[in-house]
Amino acid sequence: MTVSTAARPADSRAWRPTRRRVTDGLLAALAPIAACGVALGGLTTWVGTGNAGSPARITVTDGRVFLPYGDVQDTAAFFRVSNSGGSDDRLLKVTSTAVRGEATLSRHRMAGGNAASAQTVASARIPAGGSLAMSPFGLDVTLRAEPEWVAGTYVPFTLHFEQGGRIEVQARVVRPGEGA
Repeated sequence: MTVSTAARPADSRAWRPTRRRVTDGLLAALAPIAACGVALGGLTTWVGTGNAGSPARITVTDGRVFLPYGDVQDTAAFFRVSNSGGSDDRLLKVTSTAVRGEATLSRHRMAGGNAASAQTVASARIPAGGSLAMSPFGLDVTLRAEPEWVAGTYVPFTLHFEQGGRIEVQARVVRPGEGA
C-alpha cells in the first residue's frame, strides 16, 4: 500500500494550538473580562449602599404666608421641603388657586447696609437626604395677598417638583415674626 504524497502537505499546514497562540488569546480576553469585573463590583457597591433605584421622596411641611400690613399687597410664603429619597429633586414652581396673579420663586440677598435684593429663580434643588427651609432671608414664594386674608386662615398651594410631581399643601397666614 502506498501513501499519497499529496495528503502530507495538507496535514502539515493544519492549525495547531501552540503555547504562544494560547497565551496571546488568553491575554486578549483578559482585558474585557477585567473591565466587566470592575463594573460589576462598582454596581454592586452602588446598589449595596442603597443609592440605586431610590427615587426622591418629598414631603412639605410648615407652610406659612406673611400677612402684609398697610397698603402693601405683595407678600411671601414659606415651606420646609424634605427629601428622604436617594436622588435629588427640584422645585420647579408654586401655584395657588387662592392667589390672583402669579406666584414666583425668589431668592433674597442682603446687599450691605440694610439693603436687600430679590431675584426670581427658575427652580430650587432639594438634595437627596436633605431639606430646603424657605425663609425671608433666602428662598421664598413671592405673591400678591388677597384682601380677605386674616391671621389664622389657610391658603392652598401646589408645589410642582421635577421628580416628585405635584404636592398640595396648606399655608397658614401669620403676622411677620410669628410662627418662625
